Amino acid sequence: MHSPHDPYVRVRGAREHNLQDVNVDIPRDTLTVFTGVSGSGKSSLAFGTIYAEAQRRYFESVAPYARRLIHQVGAPAVGEITGLPPAVSLEQRRSAPGARSSVGTVTTLSNSLRMLFSRAGEYPAGAERLDSDAFSPNTAAGACPECHGLGRIHRTDEELLVPDPSLSIREGAIAAWPGAWQGKNLRDVLDTLGYDVDRPWRELEAKDREWILFTDEQPVVTVHPVRDAGRIQRPYQGTYMSARRYVLHTFADTKSRTLRVKAERFLTSVPCPVCGGSRLRPEAMAVTFAGRTIAELAGLPLSALAEVLTAAAAGGEETARVLTGDLLARIGTVTELGLGYLSLDRTAPTLSSGELQRLRLATQLRSGLFGVVYVLDEPSAGLHPADTESLLGVLGRLKEAGNSVFVVEHQMDVVRRADWLVDVGPLAGEHGGRVLHSGPPQGLAEVPESATRRFLFDQGPTPVRETRTPSGWIRLSGVERHNVRGVDAAFPLGVFTAVTGVSGSGKSTLVGQVLAGVMADRQAGEEAAGAGEQFCASASGLEAVDRLVQVDQKPIGRTPRSNLATYTGLFDTVRKLFAQTGTARERGYTAGRFSFNVSGGRCETCQGEGFVSVELLFLPSTYAPCPDCHGARYNPETLEVTLHGLTVAQVLDLTVESAADFFSGTPAAERALTTLLDVGLGYLRLGQPATELSGGEAQRIKLASELQRTRRGHTLYLLDEPTTGLHPADVEVLMRQLHGLVDAHNTVVVVEHDMAVVAGADHVIDLGPGGGDRGGRIVATGTPQEVARAAESRTAPYLAKALGS
Repeated sequence: MHSPHDPYVRVRGAREHNLQDVNVDIPRDTLTVFTGVSGSGKSSLAFGTIYAEAQRRYFESVAPYARRLIHQVGAPAVGEITGLPPAVSLEQRRSAPGARSSVGTVTTLSNSLRMLFSRAGEYPAGAERLDSDAFSPNTAAGACPECHGLGRIHRTDEELLVPDPSLSIREGAIAAWPGAWQGKNLRDVLDTLGYDVDRPWRELEAKDREWILFTDEQPVVTVHPVRDAGRIQRPYQGTYMSARRYVLHTFADTKSRTLRVKAERFLTSVPCPVCGGSRLRPEAMAVTFAGRTIAELAGLPLSALAEVLTAAAAGGEETARVLTGDLLARIGTVTELGLGYLSLDRTAPTLSSGELQRLRLATQLRSGLFGVVYVLDEPSAGLHPADTESLLGVLGRLKEAGNSVFVVEHQMDVVRRADWLVDVGPLAGEHGGRVLHSGPPQGLAEVPESATRRFLFDQGPTPVRETRTPSGWIRLSGVERHNVRGVDAAFPLGVFTAVTGVSGSGKSTLVGQVLAGVMADRQAGEEAAGAGEQFCASASGLEAVDRLVQVDQKPIGRTPRSNLATYTGLFDTVRKLFAQTGTARERGYTAGRFSFNVSGGRCETCQGEGFVSVELLFLPSTYAPCPDCHGARYNPETLEVTLHGLTVAQVLDLTVESAADFFSGTPAAERALTTLLDVGLGYLRLGQPATELSGGEAQRIKLASELQRTRRGHTLYLLDEPTTGLHPADVEVLMRQLHGLVDAHNTVVVVEHDMAVVAGADHVIDLGPGGGDRGGRIVATGTPQEVARAAESRTAPYLAKALGS
């Protein structure tokens, strides 16, 4: 029996996911790093076991009703954990923040800024002092009444609603109207009201066109439908709704994503004419601090905001000095983590998962908690090597405050600075799940089977590959987007290009928005051009590319219903194979019977999800296993059909690696599984819900889906940090695939921070020198060796180290 003051967290018999009855002791009050190849079990140990058990113990204190529901989710599969303090988790999994969530709300900096304006703001003569809520666009007291605090309103016009004025209303001139019966009803109501529905739209009088499209009236008339042969159609009361009213109503209220997307095609988003995009009421906008409104300060990069506040506090009153002092201390932590280029009004959905995690980390540092275990998932993701030092400083301060910091990490510079190292492996899935080393990092040198060992201790230069010669160039001139201003950029064709720079320097803007935008415009044709052309003055060389493939880190689905097998198309093959079995033929089961997305074969209790959503008072809703199918997703009759001894639910539970053996000899399945293995995803289960996948995994699944296709012509591949979430051993596997695409006469452009990847590129474009308004320029371009010698580049010294020069 260990005492409550045991200095170790002791885990006994951990069997979560692929962990093989793991026993491990981890000292508290240390920076402990968990390493291992993707899928080795390190996250299962850190998050699935240690953090999950800490959460379970916390939930023991909540109301019995909520506790009963939470227990359905299940305690982690572990024999015993002792010496475990309360835990705080900071994961990479992207939540779905709404449009009202921002940098200011995530960090709570907005609260402090609103307090500053309320207590120390300069009010107009005679104006009443406002409560801090009046400076928030998310409260009734502060939100602009016209746009409800969103800063933008949706509008439409005749050109959008009627794209082809040569058509008559009967021929479908009003494209925004619904189809089927509802559209026919609106046309019949107009006909009954006396409007000519058979004349070309452009020949109707202007006042009639205006009324038809924009009236707020909703007249009710008796419609006498034209009788069809053999059908009796009785008169009915029909209500008219203008095209604008229909589109706005559908956009605001529909639960159907398809209808919402269709309605959005007929709308334009413009700054609110009342608040000018500030999102606030006029009373709040009349108050200033340091000569600026709260909206103006919230729009500044945090580094610039700090300068304004510092200058204002120097000669201000005591209240202003105290409030600005608190704000500056909070901002300092965020800028220390390399996020000084963000502004408080930057919306959370536009942030990467790495940026979101570092913002939460900055908030925790100010919370003053001690005696806590912080469990972090790759805090270095999306960080330039120049910013990693600052991250290590912040993690060190969390430890010095009396906390234990457990970090799942692939960045070797972070691993080298750890007090304690837990290496899990040796490989992924069923070939992993063992603790190979638990002790100081130096001890890993004595563990030959560790995949991490080579990268931690062998710091030799990256092997230099022969530089390819470009077959042509895409040239963009006068690029204007976000902080990229007046830049001319050239991307070589037929080679591997890495775009580098510190966080916020403009890399994703240049590649993911401008280059992708001009290419998408060209593919869409002249009539659809504009999305990319508005970002640059001119573009040339596009004609040499036949196809654009942009592989980003957005989720492949937002519910457990979407998974690896459905996204890659592999599940279509699986269902056909089950339908061809003897049992299925005897019972008349088609391939549809084996889909969990339609009624028939699925479990109706959970509608084929395997889980039911449990709503908890005062806590986020959670998923609990379905009480009938226990997560299998199918009804008992469907599960009686087997393929080579496995049910369809068991096939979905196979890892990609196991499935490759199971489906050996089935070409359609082999092709999909081989490409997933080629990008290092052999450890994932076929039925792994999209909600459980990291951004890096989602990106590699998309890449694997693309690699399955028969490629024709010259393709331009754009990838945003494809190595995120990958162990260096897995990076090597992925790079072989990407360089293989280039060898097959395609072009690959990656936004990347991994210097080993950059050192192996043919061409490098380095942006900077800093982030936000201090970035947005190309500071160096050329081969890796040339960029490594660039004096102004913050990437150069790290690239030179990777090259061994």
